[in-house]
Amino acid sequence: MRVLLVEDDDRVVAALMPALQRIHLHVRRAGTAAEALQLVGGVDLILLDMGLPDQDGLALCRQLRTRVDVPIIAVTARRDEHTVVSALRSGVDDYVTKPYRLAELLARIDAVMRRVGQRSTELVEHVGDVHLDHGSRRVTVAGEEVALTRKEFDLLSMLVQAAGDTVSRETLMEGIWETAWVGASRTLDVHVSALRSKLGRPGLVATVRGVGYRVTMQE
Repeated sequence: MRVLLVEDDDRVVAALMPALQRIHLHVRRAGTAAEALQLVGGVDLILLDMGLPDQDGLALCRQLRTRVDVPIIAVTARRDEHTVVSALRSGVDDYVTKPYRLAELLARIDAVMRRVGQRSTELVEHVGDVHLDHGSRRVTVAGEEVALTRKEFDLLSMLVQAAGDTVSRETLMEGIWETAWVGASRTLDVHVSALRSKLGRPGLVATVRGVGYRVTMQE
């Protein structure tokens, strides 16, 4: 699936673009509205930041709608109701506010693609025989579905997205529980333990003492 990422913040692009490419999405990046209009041909989905340096995202969305008929997801820090309503009226299909969890964005991508009759099967990641379907938020191990809670799925997703790199305890707590409170640390450990038990792959999530956790890409 071909995605146009319209985002002027290099830090956001540096984090998001590799994550999308790891699940086999073909991503073009446009840093301005002008570049977006040049690169929009042939894409299946547009991820649109609403605060661009050369043009308002709402105006760009209306222009894009005259050229292509593909799903557009607004990805922005704006949260007020007026902006959300204006975006939807301008042709946006869905709306994700920053900061967001990657699992949430992937689920929304899958949802809008389903609505247009295109299942985004690329949103499935594999670590050995453990498969994560970000669209349906289902996990299977050796072909058998494993029931995870929302937090457990988000935890596994964050670790898998790191592709074997260590994710700090602070990053996991902020990303999943939206807090760096030290008391949440025990909650994190309990969820890791539950995840290992449910998956039946105790070596899949490794502890990095004093730092955090990582997935072993080959168990």
